[in-house]
Amino acid sequence: MSMKMLVGLFIALMLVLLISQSAYTIHATERAILLQFGNLEEGDLQPGLHFKMPIAQQVKRFDARVLTLDSTPEVYYTLEKKPLIVDSFVKWRVADLPSFYESASFEMVRAQRLLQERVNEGLRNQISRRDMHEVISGERDQLMSELRDDLDKVMRGYGIEVIDVRVKRIDLPTEVSEAVYERMNSEREIEARQYRAEGKEEALAVRAGADRTAVVIEAEAYRESELLRGDGDAKSASLYASAFNKDPEFYKFYRSINAYTKVFSDKSDLLVLDPGSEFFQYLNKGDG
Repeated sequence: MSMKMLVGLFIALMLVLLISQSAYTIHATERAILLQFGNLEEGDLQPGLHFKMPIAQQVKRFDARVLTLDSTPEVYYTLEKKPLIVDSFVKWRVADLPSFYESASFEMVRAQRLLQERVNEGLRNQISRRDMHEVISGERDQLMSELRDDLDKVMRGYGIEVIDVRVKRIDLPTEVSEAVYERMNSEREIEARQYRAEGKEEALAVRAGADRTAVVIEAEAYRESELLRGDGDAKSASLYASAFNKDPEFYKFYRSINAYTKVFSDKSDLLVLDPGSEFFQYLNKGDG
């Protein structure tokens, strides 16, 4: 290989190295700044292909998308000095690149630490001005709205835009929760006993009414049955009397035959009677 070829190859390699060190690409999901000897040269590089001076200039990149900071649960005290464990999260993104570089040097850990400190301070101030009911349900939306606005104003100075702040969960400390649960159990037990007593009272009233109704129905039914039976007996007696009055001798004979049937139905019975008594008058009459 000749000297010219070696020199040409060396120059080509240097050009490739120079281009690789000079050309860079900014993606659509990134925000970037250009530094020259540590000083800010360009504050907001647009997505696309760019060139820089090797060694002298440096590119700092950061995610341009909306990011989420999942805060660690912290204990805050309400207006009546009651502790609450609040678990929250923040939606944020970089709004001002130069300010963000000065405050956090484009480092995610430092940015999250700054944001976490301001979130804790904002939650502490908002919760300390409200009682427990307002924090949990009454003014929760208003609390989040005020916290987001206040936090956004503060973090704008660090180049950060706060999009939203939300509370995932609010819990009571263990010792407070146990006391609350015990009180709730006692209250529910009292209500349960009251409901049982009212139920028993209503059940007794219903049973008493049902028993009274049953007695009335049975009495009326018995009265009607006795009336019907009396009417039937009267009609039966009237019919018998009317029929037997037409032939009294036959009626007497009929009664005697029925008496013989009942008396002599059991062969083991023994009767000691005078054969000439009136009871045997139809048996003694041979002429029928």
